[in-house]
Amino acid sequence: MMWNPWHGCHKVSEGCKNCYMFYFDQERGVDSNHVFKTNSFLLPIKKDRHGKYKVQGGELQTCLTSDFFLEEADQWRNEVWQMIKMRSDVTFVLFTKRVERIEKCLPSDWGSGYENVVFNLTCENQRRADERLPIFLNLNIGHRCVLVSPCLERVNLREYLKSGKIESVYLSGENYKNARICDYDWVKDLAMQCKEFNTSFFFFHTGSLFRKDGKIYKIPYSQGKIQAEKAGLDYQKVD
Repeated sequence: MMWNPWHGCHKVSEGCKNCYMFYFDQERGVDSNHVFKTNSFLLPIKKDRHGKYKVQGGELQTCLTSDFFLEEADQWRNEVWQMIKMRSDVTFVLFTKRVERIEKCLPSDWGSGYENVVFNLTCENQRRADERLPIFLNLNIGHRCVLVSPCLERVNLREYLKSGKIESVYLSGENYKNARICDYDWVKDLAMQCKEFNTSFFFFHTGSLFRKDGKIYKIPYSQGKIQAEKAGLDYQKVD
């Protein structure tokens, strides 16, 4: 389930070039650089007429149309942290590229971390992996995942996977207008790296343009997840 407490963002790196949020906002005539609090802001603590939470446990993927650590959201984030702490039965997966802002944006009572928070850091190419992951691995957080999406080139994460601090790696190609190519060999290589270091790996979408054995395939969005699953490259960590 998704939760977008705020909407809008600013492009900060290569992966942002063809961002799906900007694409859909443009289709609707909305300025994606305008950041605003959404009507879903209180979703985790909303109750039905019987007094029960509308969100019954499970996982909430948070800030898929923004960045959890965006500067404009500083005014709202403390309230969100309070809701996250209150709903300890829900796992909140926070998405960000702004790893340099995480430490100073954690709540005052963070301590060793909230057990129900998972940080999902985007590293779309080698440059961004080498820039962001050293910071990410040194943070006082309990659950770390890496999102290689859109995957723009072959990415070597061995130096970071060997730390044992990364729980899962997710990979996807790019979709929608002006999508860039994702190559099967890049996916296979990263899957092998994760298996080598016993880190869960999930290939969740091919993207619109997928290259395999030198041939480029145009894949409809609805088929991208299906084709990714057929590749059989997912790996589940062995305890």
